[in-house]
Amino acid sequence: MTDFTVGDDCFRLDGKPVRLLSGALHYFRVHEAQWEHRLAMLAAMGLNCVETYVPWNLHEPREGEVRDVGALGRFLDAVERAGLWAIVRPGPYICAEWENGGLPVWVTGRFGRRVRTRDAAYRAVVERWFRELLPQVVQRQVSRGGPVILVQAENEYGSYGSDAVYLEWLAGLLRQCGVTVPLFTSDGPEDHMLTGGSVPGLLATANFGSGAREGFEVLLRHQPRGPLMCMEFWCGWFDHWGAEPVRRDPEQAARALREVLECGASVNIYMAHGGTNFGGWAGANRSGPHQDESFQPTVTSYDYDAPVDEYGRATEKFRLFREVLEAYAEGPLPALPPEPVGLAGPVRVELAEWAGLGDVLEALGDPETESGVPPTFEELGVDRGLVRYRVAVPGPRQAYPLGASGLRDRAVVSVNGVRAGVLTEESGTLPEPVAGPAEVELWVESLGRVNYGPRLGEPKGVTGGVLHERQYLHGVRARGLRLGAFEAAGAMAAVPFGPVEAAAGAGDAGRTGLFRGTFTIESIEGTTGASATSAASAVSGAFSASGTSGVPGASGASGASGVPGVDHAGLELPGWTRGFVWVNGFCLGRYWSVGPQRTLYVPGPVLREGANEVWVLELEDAGEPQVELGPGAPVETDAPGVVQP
Repeated sequence: MTDFTVGDDCFRLDGKPVRLLSGALHYFRVHEAQWEHRLAMLAAMGLNCVETYVPWNLHEPREGEVRDVGALGRFLDAVERAGLWAIVRPGPYICAEWENGGLPVWVTGRFGRRVRTRDAAYRAVVERWFRELLPQVVQRQVSRGGPVILVQAENEYGSYGSDAVYLEWLAGLLRQCGVTVPLFTSDGPEDHMLTGGSVPGLLATANFGSGAREGFEVLLRHQPRGPLMCMEFWCGWFDHWGAEPVRRDPEQAARALREVLECGASVNIYMAHGGTNFGGWAGANRSGPHQDESFQPTVTSYDYDAPVDEYGRATEKFRLFREVLEAYAEGPLPALPPEPVGLAGPVRVELAEWAGLGDVLEALGDPETESGVPPTFEELGVDRGLVRYRVAVPGPRQAYPLGASGLRDRAVVSVNGVRAGVLTEESGTLPEPVAGPAEVELWVESLGRVNYGPRLGEPKGVTGGVLHERQYLHGVRARGLRLGAFEAAGAMAAVPFGPVEAAAGAGDAGRTGLFRGTFTIESIEGTTGASATSAASAVSGAFSASGTSGVPGASGASGASGVPGVDHAGLELPGWTRGFVWVNGFCLGRYWSVGPQRTLYVPGPVLREGANEVWVLELEDAGEPQVELGPGAPVETDAPGVVQP
């Protein structure tokens, strides 16, 4: 039986000192058919371990509807086949720039500010979830012949709270569920974070992107004994919609990594490979020193400026990190696997069919409710998607300003069937006053829930009310359209598509809606790309296109199986404004013309040799009825953007 322990000054494997050279790779951000290739890239960079979070909301979006927790087990099996160890961070809160920090909306909607505390009802649902999930980890611990060597209790808790009773209970729950490998916490290297987030008897680790010596000095004040580890070495950063992209100089990042290792510490490179926020699962932040100011939604790409980019390719940062890590390797590093091959040449997809947003809602939406005040998304059971609110302005009355208070996040508003404006949290009043009587319709979209800071768990929708002058308008009808509804079997058969030309004659209603088109792809002969190596790992050669489990490409379901010689494509929507795209039923995520992201990543395994189908759900203003596919974004070299220190 292999034994992994925390010593006084190092980690030990069967009593021998070992340094962890780990990299973050989230199984839920990478198509399952591509896990093998991405793990091989991490090994080739010089890593001996991989770290992953577990998003509770992906696996249990509605209470009691647990979906494919086995995906974590399959990923850990792939880690073992790759010859790597594994660090698992099951939360229940994970941050990760993921929707709601990984907490299901039914949890935050029910418990509010009681989440992540000793509250008995909150602890009860966490315990039920952990007892469902953790067998996937327990049976794959290193003591049982598996790759799992460390498990985290909570996540960056010192940035949020100070409930030591909750943290100690959670650590005890992990032990009760059978976790025997060492437990750890991770926090920023600041006194208040380490005092708030550490647990006696558990290894404390630190998260930072530079200044290793200073960071470890703080950590040592709180934990004089035990191995040093930077659990999140931030080698890049994430991007927000409407902001400049963030980049970190590769040479500066390599120097910072070398400093961590020169301190004798272990490291987890965050992210080694970022992947993609498929399915609208991207989170959001609040600006300001205490993360409680303006709203900042995260883009679909989670490239993170990582050494292995979103497309699975080696970057300059990869080369420099490999040089640093090679000095700490126990032998020659593995060769790089074949570089992924993109779709050859552009493909223009004509979107020949259209259905209005109202018709889509009628076909796929939840039942309409009526109440005195607008219900939140949480009250309607909507996690990702949008809600149509309808309310009447009594009359006759003169024109007054009309707006929505507590709007989260963006609303397209019509008055008597005519587009009247687009409202946001910062700009919540229509540009022109509205007279009564009138019928008002607001299509409100959640752009991603906050994943970090004191605004975690804040509700979505019209959380205050619809105001005409100072008067609240009551008697609100609301109907949700969840993104998950598009993945249901036979969903598209229920949508009354017509020719796309009908959109042009539909007035303002034709500016939004669901558009559909088809395109054809042929295989690339004689390729040596990554698809040739990943094909062997396919389960019966089939992967789920829609991912009904929520995990990208979950094996064991029918769907697209890839095009020989095509590892990926890039999809662009020039002239379109804001919405979501699916290829063969697989949701690529959100697009938005405000940038900085212009190209959506298309995993090769979701494509089909021959006929393929695209759906575009436009929520604001459609462009010409066509989209473009090509080889995807190039490897970044000296790209402009804000420099992350």
